[in-house]
Amino acid sequence: MVFRFLILSDEVDDFIREIQIDAEATFLDLHNAIVKSVDYKDVNMSSFFICADDWTKEREITLVEMDTSSDEDSYVMEESVLNDFLEDEKQKLLYMFDYLTERAFFMELREIITGKHLDEAICTRSVGDAPEQTVDFDAFEKTLTATSIDTGENFYGEDEYDVDELDLDGFDELDNNGSSLSDREGAL
Repeated sequence: MVFRFLILSDEVDDFIREIQIDAEATFLDLHNAIVKSVDYKDVNMSSFFICADDWTKEREITLVEMDTSSDEDSYVMEESVLNDFLEDEKQKLLYMFDYLTERAFFMELREIITGKHLDEAICTRSVGDAPEQTVDFDAFEKTLTATSIDTGENFYGEDEYDVDELDLDGFDELDNNGSSLSDREGAL
């Protein structure tokens, strides 16, 4: 049996990869096929997430053993066979290739082809360039700085304001100890 996966990116509109892989292959084999299809180098930290129909992460399969609590099941790509986790067409997965910024590919098991066997995974469709493997943090920081919102004194459009214009109705005055003056007056 062969699984045909469709892989998309939310960063690059025209990016598409289709990979066919034997159902008895491991997630490590699928990882290697994806990395090869997008020409990434040294993907040290990555994970697959089996997702619900709304893309909610349900189960994680990591490239390397992660130190998790004993009450959680831990799955490693090298030991996890695709057929043990995937059984229905349209099954959704995320392949997180950049842990620092949580960037991922969206995957869907498009087709289960019965009566066929593959010795190794093949990329059957490659359209568009893959997103950059890593984010340039200097450029990312410049983008954030350029789009930051001015929350200083001029945030509301006026350089100066008159305290006398403030409506103090509903505000309690506080004494030096932080106690409400109206509460203290009521107690007297």
